[in-house]
Order: sequence, then C-alpha cells, then structure tokens
Amino acid sequence: MPFTVLQHKLDERAAQGLQRRRRVLESPQGVHITVDGKDYLSFCSNDYLGLANHPRLIEALQHGAQQYGVGAGASHLVSGHSGAHHELEQALAAFVGKPHALLFSTGYLANLGAVQALVGRGDTVFADKLNHASLNDAMLLSRATVKRYRHNDMAHLAQLLEETHGGRKLIITDAVFSMDGDIAPLPELLALCEQHDAWLLVDDAHGFGVLGKEGRGSLAHFSLELPRIIYMATLGKAAGVSGAFVAAEKVVTETLVQNARSYIYTTASPPALASSLLASLEVMREEEWRREHLRKLIVQLRAGLSGLPWSLMPSFTPIQPLLVGSNEDAVVLSEGLRVRGIWVPAIRPPTVPQGTARLRISLSAAHSADDVSQLAEGLHELAQ
Repeated sequence: MPFTVLQHKLDERAAQGLQRRRRVLESPQGVHITVDGKDYLSFCSNDYLGLANHPRLIEALQHGAQQYGVGAGASHLVSGHSGAHHELEQALAAFVGKPHALLFSTGYLANLGAVQALVGRGDTVFADKLNHASLNDAMLLSRATVKRYRHNDMAHLAQLLEETHGGRKLIITDAVFSMDGDIAPLPELLALCEQHDAWLLVDDAHGFGVLGKEGRGSLAHFSLELPRIIYMATLGKAAGVSGAFVAAEKVVTETLVQNARSYIYTTASPPALASSLLASLEVMREEEWRREHLRKLIVQLRAGLSGLPWSLMPSFTPIQPLLVGSNEDAVVLSEGLRVRGIWVPAIRPPTVPQGTARLRISLSAAHSADDVSQLAEGLHELAQ
C-alpha cells in the first residue's frame, strides 16, 4: 500500500527528532497566550511590534468589513481589487520610497510571482545559500539557471557574476535572515548589481516595520533608493495583519500584473485586511517607542544569556537564535522551557543546516523587561 511508504517516512522523521506538530492557540496573538489549554509566556511569534491584537487595527478591520464585506470574491484582475487595496498599495509604495506597489496574499506567493515573472530560461538567478524557502522555490520554478553563493560572501558572488554572460541577472536575498537574525550586506550587493547590470530582489519580511526610520525597512536602514532594487515585504509579522507586497518601478509592477501567476490566479485577500493595514502603517509611523523598546530588550537578552553553554548567534534584530547543536538537545531544551511556562520553538533541519539546531527566540515590543528576565532565568536553570 502507498500509505505504508508514507508511514515509514514519518517514522524516520520521528526517529531523527524532526517530527513537526501543530499546537492550538486559544487566545489572541501576544506575548501571553493560551496554547492547548495552558498559559505561556511566548517568544516564538513574528509579531515584532505587538500589533496583532492592537485596538486600532481591530477597529479598522471591523469598519473595513462593514464597508467591503468579508471576502474579495475574485482575483484582483477580475473584480476583486477594491478601493481599500488600491489605497494600501499607494500608501505602501510611499512608505518604502518606491514608485509603485503590488499586493499579494502572502509573502510566499509574492516571491514565487516576482521571480517567475522577471526571469526564465536563458537568465540567471544568484541566491544566498540561507535564503528563505519561498525564494528557493521561486528560483527553481522560474526555470532560470541558478547559482547559489555562500552566505553573505560577496567575493563568491562577484566570482559567479564574472563567470556569467548573457541573459538577465537577478540577485535574490533575504534582508534579515529568518533563522539567523543577521542582515544581508545590501550596499555591497547593490554595488555588484551596478557593476554587472543585475537586479536585486530584497525579501524584507523580517525587517519591514522594525528597521529604518519609522520602521520603513532595510532599504531605509541602509539609505538605499536605486531603481534596480525590487523590494518585497510581508504584512503578517511586524505589521500585525496578513499579506505581502512588492514595491518597485512601474515597469516592474506592471510586468508582475501581466505575468506573475501567483498574482493573476489567486483570489484577492479580504479588503477589510487592507483597511486594518492602513491603520497599522499609521501606528508604525507614530509609535517609535515600540522600536526603541525592542532595541533595549535585545541588549538585555544578549547580556542576560551570557555564560550559557549555548551561544547566541550574532544578531541585533528581534530574531535571537540560541545555537544548541543536536536535534534532540534542542527539543529537550525547548520542552524544559515549556514546562516552566515559556514557549520558545526548537528549529531543526531541514529548516537549518545539520548540526545547527537551535532555539529561535523572537522578541516583541509587547514583551517587558521582566519577561526577558524570566526567559534568561529559565535557561540558566536548565543549563545546570
């Protein structure tokens, strides 16, 4: 029976300590949550600014639902592109300093659509080896030649670019790497793009809302504004809601409208979400204290976890990975925290390379200094 083969593969995963499972969240997203009937202090959400349960966003969502209903009913290119979508696209483009923006239902769909629409057979994609899975899938589906460079290794990338002749060239990279928390050297990447006449697609899923003035993202963090940059960010992390967008020159977004299959053949997201996201942009602009508090928590955490047998990887973003090593040890450490009412996920291969299993600690502006101290105390206890 084919099911026997499937069960064998599942049993193998379990034996390797790689079995995944879902847990049921029974409360709104936040730093204090209820999961499977138990209360936890959570360090595993991407809600970096604490906006997922913000009253202004909830109110805007309610008003949007009253005005537009609960479903878009069609794709953007049929009859699903509402006034709320249009207003949000204009606001997002202005927020990140790009001429135009195009909404997608998820970041995964945005990356699939953008890469597939911009390059194909005869072209070349250059990709950081630690890029997100959506970028990896996108480059394979594009049917372009793929060349992967060592993580943030600009000399290796330069060599690959020198060896490539003909066709369009597209460099793709995470801005903030989701499992390591470090930042891509965007100025150096852009310089190579200029030298070799390439595009640069930046996935700022974990930088948008957190980095740069008013949370305008990684491009603002580095003061980069050149037209050859194609910018993607998600709206379900720091922005607190759902969705994603690609911001670029008009010729790029129009190319996506005509050719990005994950845009053309997908029902538009509910317009009410766009109404909530407009409120989210206002909060991000107005409440700089959230980013300031987040930076203080990062400093506190890194100081509080010194002296442990496991080391924090270098990161000044809300993603603070604690490198453990083996899959089993990471799971045991995560479960030890869970028993203490603290939820920090164990991240294992294939999400990260073999031998680098870790706890992925995610900080939020909604955390308090006492919350961070409680986590540090729990880890020091477990280290004994």
